Amino acid sequence: MSDTLTLHKDYLRPLLRKLGKEYRLVGPIDNGYGDTVYSEISDIDNAAIDLDHQPQNSLKSFFFPQSEALASYIVDKEPSAANQFYSFHPLLPENRPTLYFGVRSCDLFAVLYMDMIFLGGKHRDIYYEQRRRGAVFITLGCCEPFPNCFCNATKNGPFLEFGFDLQLTDLGSKKNTYLVETGKAKGKKIVKEWTQFFTEATEEDRRYQYQAVLEARGLFKQQVYVDLACQRLQQGQEPEKILRELSRRCQDCGGCAYICPTCTCFTITDQKRDNESGERIRSWDACTFAGFTRMAGDHNPVEMERQRVRKRFYHKLKHDVEKHGRSSCVGCGRCVDMCFGGVDIIRFINSITEAGENGTT
Repeated sequence: MSDTLTLHKDYLRPLLRKLGKEYRLVGPIDNGYGDTVYSEISDIDNAAIDLDHQPQNSLKSFFFPQSEALASYIVDKEPSAANQFYSFHPLLPENRPTLYFGVRSCDLFAVLYMDMIFLGGKHRDIYYEQRRRGAVFITLGCCEPFPNCFCNATKNGPFLEFGFDLQLTDLGSKKNTYLVETGKAKGKKIVKEWTQFFTEATEEDRRYQYQAVLEARGLFKQQVYVDLACQRLQQGQEPEKILRELSRRCQDCGGCAYICPTCTCFTITDQKRDNESGERIRSWDACTFAGFTRMAGDHNPVEMERQRVRKRFYHKLKHDVEKHGRSSCVGCGRCVDMCFGGVDIIRFINSITEAGENGTT
């Protein structure tokens, strides 16, 4: 079969039912309370699959949990001395082949970014690697970008050009089908194994998809100049007034970092279970927390009223550009919805670009 196929919408659930025998299934589900979330699906026939709304969470927690035990430890006391010795034993997560479907372009790109963080350096994170191994992604291009999305400005959407196993494009109610693009080897394997669900795409199907892509690019409601903001930060233009105002508004809740699909800061603590054993725990952290930079003796080198949010925005728009060649913001817009103080990345970027034009940074 060719690299461009179609899948009738009525065949999506039967296909997932077949794939569910080989993979754990994760997809966007209506939880019954008005929220759409990426969730593990145990019963595909009764799952409330929601491909129309943006999931409130990302895929981050499936690869990098909010809290996880890295190792257990045992206290060994030497009978003839007062010394104590600790032996640590890694607690590796289960390697479960997982198929993630209905994944938005920004969310898959965020996973590719986390790959650089956890797998791209000299030392690979064995916990992340264990969960990442065997993952298959069926993405869904955004024909209608959500209100606060700006993935066009971060250059990773609304459709992907790489990274996916299969990419679906909704061709509309008239066609009642998805155009399917095959990407990586696991996607081609799915198509080859389950050919009965797919049909060769026609020239008309390709025209519908091309039109959907063009229309989607013109439907973004947010005009965000990410490249310009990154350029001004690289030039050393310190937006002190903007940072002071946003720092004053920030309530130190950490919601932006927790909901962000690319925030990967963490802290490690040892938790005692009894007198002879315990666990070493890794938990999400946030650079906006007052305790993130607090040192021994209670000294904090960060002046919170002025620099509380500086580390977060500079990390995404300056330091990651210097290190990886691009911003780590994927334009999902979740932090805009999350922050009740209006201290989101769109406000920061717009403030920089507008202030720069007026010369008031």
